[in-house]
Amino acid sequence: MTYCVALKVEAGMVFASDSRTNAGFDQISTFRKMVVYERPGDRFMVLLSSGNLSISQSVRELLQGEALSDSGPDPTTIWNATTMFEVARLLGQTVRQVYDVDGPALRSAGIDYGCTLILGGQIRGEPMRLFLVYSTGNFIEATPETCYFQIGEAKYGKPVLDRMLVPTMPLAEATKCALVSIDSTLKSNLSVGLPIDLVVYEAGALQSDQMICIDEVNPYFAMIRESWGQRLRDAFDGIDNPVWGPSGAGHPLSVRSDRYDVLRKIQHPGDKLV
Repeated sequence: MTYCVALKVEAGMVFASDSRTNAGFDQISTFRKMVVYERPGDRFMVLLSSGNLSISQSVRELLQGEALSDSGPDPTTIWNATTMFEVARLLGQTVRQVYDVDGPALRSAGIDYGCTLILGGQIRGEPMRLFLVYSTGNFIEATPETCYFQIGEAKYGKPVLDRMLVPTMPLAEATKCALVSIDSTLKSNLSVGLPIDLVVYEAGALQSDQMICIDEVNPYFAMIRESWGQRLRDAFDGIDNPVWGPSGAGHPLSVRSDRYDVLRKIQHPGDKLV
């Protein structure tokens, strides 16, 4: 399985992906799910993928040399596109092309075609942009209200993003947020595993040297894994236990509500059995 996450804040972008794939309980492999396309000073783009591995690898390889079919005599590629929207459109076209070639054979074999991708980055002359591309080739763009995308096993790492992430967050904090989201997923799902690929991009830089592959001995990630669990336990311990019955202080649980009653069936001694 997979977990990939990308965050866009005002200060920059953070991309993280695990590297575990499963073809069965005893067939666990490591494959990279992130690729960086970079021309320093001109463009910086990151592509994350989940779903059928053969499909995503085909899309990645074709994308590097693919062009929009309706681009005229000077075809648009990822290296000459003037906007990230054009690159997202090109990526969607490439997904559909692979589907047209491989889809019928996969369907006849009963294999899931699913392939979902995250594309983010910046091209000189426009702001940073972040897109989620579906297996049908259509896509949506991140907004200030929804400034992150996840693909794969998203549910375990989502709560910390919903509670913590805001567009004004410093880039270092956004990086921490992404790593906590990854750690929460690793803790709850064995199909997601180390190593983790991490890329941090500063707005306007049009290049990045903040790239790392995180394994089990990485000191910062080891600290995250230990301290986040302990801080959650501390926060849990700091919440009052529920109080039943009258109480002069605290937050009693047994407050009556006129809206709802617990469904309750009571049999008293001597009642006839039905």
